[in-house]
Amino acid sequence: MKPELEIYDTTLRDGSQQEGISLTVGDKLRVARLLDDLGVGYIEGGWPGANPKDNEFFERAKTELSFSNATLTAFGSTRRPNGNVADDAQLSALLDAETEVICIVGKAWDYHVREALRVDLDEGVAMVAESVDYLQGKGRKVFYDAEHFFDGFTANPAYALRVLKAAFEAGAERLVLCDTNGGKLPGEVAVTVQAVQDFLPDAQIGVHFHNDVGCAVASTLTSVELGVKQVQGCINGYGERTGNADFSTILPDLVLKMGIPVLSEERLASLSPIAHHIAEVVNISLDPHRPYIGTSAFTHKAGLHTSALARRRDAYEHQDPKEVGNETRMVVSELAGKASVQSKASELGLSLSDDQAKVIIGQIKDLEHRGHHFETADGTFELLVRSAGGWEQDFFELESFRVYTERRRNEEVVAEATVKVLVDGTRVVTTGEGVGPVHALDQALRTALKIEYPQVADLRLIDYRVRVLDSGESTGARVRVLLETADHVGSWGTIGVHENIIEASWQALADGIVVGLLRSESR
Repeated sequence: MKPELEIYDTTLRDGSQQEGISLTVGDKLRVARLLDDLGVGYIEGGWPGANPKDNEFFERAKTELSFSNATLTAFGSTRRPNGNVADDAQLSALLDAETEVICIVGKAWDYHVREALRVDLDEGVAMVAESVDYLQGKGRKVFYDAEHFFDGFTANPAYALRVLKAAFEAGAERLVLCDTNGGKLPGEVAVTVQAVQDFLPDAQIGVHFHNDVGCAVASTLTSVELGVKQVQGCINGYGERTGNADFSTILPDLVLKMGIPVLSEERLASLSPIAHHIAEVVNISLDPHRPYIGTSAFTHKAGLHTSALARRRDAYEHQDPKEVGNETRMVVSELAGKASVQSKASELGLSLSDDQAKVIIGQIKDLEHRGHHFETADGTFELLVRSAGGWEQDFFELESFRVYTERRRNEEVVAEATVKVLVDGTRVVTTGEGVGPVHALDQALRTALKIEYPQVADLRLIDYRVRVLDSGESTGARVRVLLETADHVGSWGTIGVHENIIEASWQALADGIVVGLLRSESR
């Protein structure tokens, strides 16, 4: 049984028009399956006849897609101006896609009819009505997307309503009001939606908003409160310009805030992992601060917050993050209190007494004042916690290191590093080459450790970032180096701060390897 409010996802068509997105056919098939797993009602696959990629998608979809929840939909335009539906290439391509539902877009703003199509208003209405009637007569369910409807209603309400009525009387099962330019505020949207409902009380109304004024989600929810039948949008808010209404926010808002069961509890709990999976397919990193699904959506930094959360989980969280597949996180900074330090230590499998936590808070405040940044350096924080209990790392002891870079006649640049360390009481001297000084240091240290600690072969550097902290000091400024190291289980960040970038890099590099060896031992 489908919910009364329909969720119509247009990621594969409207969403793919976002700058920087270019999906292969295989990508589109993967995203379609993920959207079906999420539980959306309709998946708009693309525009058959517009390009070879969409043609191939719909052809492969016939044999490669088997949805458990969604209905695949083809999108296209009405017949050509002054044309005939029976021999219109676009309508023929829509039928060839063999989808149960077809969504066609037509002009609802008189300005576009006259200036873009260059036909009179009667022909504008006929293009919509005849196309809907033709496709409906071929056994398809037809949705009508009224392009620029909100602008059209503002400019000429009589014509905008006339087009809707023509589509409805021709057999369109949904009349979708589109804010194509994305410029309307929720108050304006409410007036227009109510006017349409009063004019066509028997019609099933849908809405489609773009986010150009940051109100796509709010306008969608406002329309739902007014009783629309269908809402359109994209996962992660993808779309042209500033994007479409973001289903990653709308869906949990509907279920958790408005009590409208468009998704089951189980499907809603898959929202965050599915949204992140689709982001990986799209190859655009998600903003960590996105509502509900962002990695920072339920992350706490202020000591007051974390102290309260330690006693009551709902003290500073509007919702249980598990309901959307996310989790509570604590980050440590100079704002940290005792509870946040102890909670973060617990996440790492370590325990701290109240006195130890107070000592660490003092160290963190001092170090952050000098340029450290512990939010993304959980590895360095782990070493700080261990040291508070009297631990000292005994994997190796640095005697010295030397790094130089050579630019050769053929313009090849090679870095070479030599490290002298004590490993289990034995002095070891090794040399490493790399594409840069940090890479060379990494190679030299690994070589020095690999006999005693062969697990260093599993460690790898996956990120290296540098920030100048005192830009006014010119070349004498302190720099902060943040390194991310990983093994086959996970990753961790370590940090180094110094006036010399090589020394700062060594601090972060050495700490990263120590954390890796500790975690390997604990397993």
